Amino acid sequence: MKTAQLTEYNKSNIKLKLTDVPKPEVSANDVLIKVSAVGVNPLDNMISRGEVKLITPYKLPIIAGNEVVGTVESVGNQVSGFKKGDRIFSRLPLNRIGAFAEYVCVDSEAIAYVPSYLSDTEAAAVPLTALTITQALELMGAESGKTLFISGGTGGVGAMAIPIAKAKGLIVITNGDGSNKERVIGLGADRFIDYKTEDYTQTLRQVDYVLDTLGGLETEKQMSILKKGGRLVSLRGMPNGAFAKRMNLPKWKQILFGIVGRKFDKLANKYGVTYDFIFVESNGRQLQEITDLFTELQIKPSIDAVYSFDQINEALYKVANGRSRGKTVISFEEEK
Repeated sequence: MKTAQLTEYNKSNIKLKLTDVPKPEVSANDVLIKVSAVGVNPLDNMISRGEVKLITPYKLPIIAGNEVVGTVESVGNQVSGFKKGDRIFSRLPLNRIGAFAEYVCVDSEAIAYVPSYLSDTEAAAVPLTALTITQALELMGAESGKTLFISGGTGGVGAMAIPIAKAKGLIVITNGDGSNKERVIGLGADRFIDYKTEDYTQTLRQVDYVLDTLGGLETEKQMSILKKGGRLVSLRGMPNGAFAKRMNLPKWKQILFGIVGRKFDKLANKYGVTYDFIFVESNGRQLQEITDLFTELQIKPSIDAVYSFDQINEALYKVANGRSRGKTVISFEEEK
């Protein structure tokens, strides 16, 4: 089968190697998936650059890719609830990535049924981002009726976060380029801030929760708009000791991340808020809940660009360098 493999960590080169390998064999608790579409994410490039080695060290070479849609080809003898021909999707387990391939074996605990109204391409935009949002809101302890600020909510993350947060009863505020205002309001945002004409740190106060998608200097700025006791969950900041403990990382990594993330913990203490870093995990149960929510609300993910498998590196560079208005997806339709 055709695959795209990561052969070395390289901070300046995220290119994957296209190569053929034998089709995987299904084990007792796995399902074998014939891949129809895969999502391309910033995480894929972070892995290639070696930025997550301390969280999840991979033995190279490895088939890359974290997010998959396809049909069940076969099931292990311990699997129940899924059968050949089922249309499923998954955010693959951290220690078993490999979505960039014609076939992939997945632990049955990490998969869920695809919402029937979504195409394979649309479905490929859902698992990783939707699970990220769901797990972030859970970590916040987000309650209906309270206010959530999503920084830079005009891309793929915001397009998923806004309708999910609204479905959970939150008041949603986001910011970005003004050209996206109508589309973002259409997703359900209660307020849109054009960053070119309005400084959110001057006009927002007493926010309950922040989803930080930007990192860098923006993280402290977002802490400043939270009420005392508010919670910020970052997708782009620095892992800290609380994150390492939550992920059950070895003790030495907990100590290391405690040192590395101390800056953000101190900032959070300065503003009287809580800082958490999140690294999304696979969870078939949560993903099935997302399917049910999407089906109820008929949520349509935003697709920015669709590439063929042979264009995988173009897609990765697009994600790394392009201004996204939604998800970048690889479709296998041409290969079938």
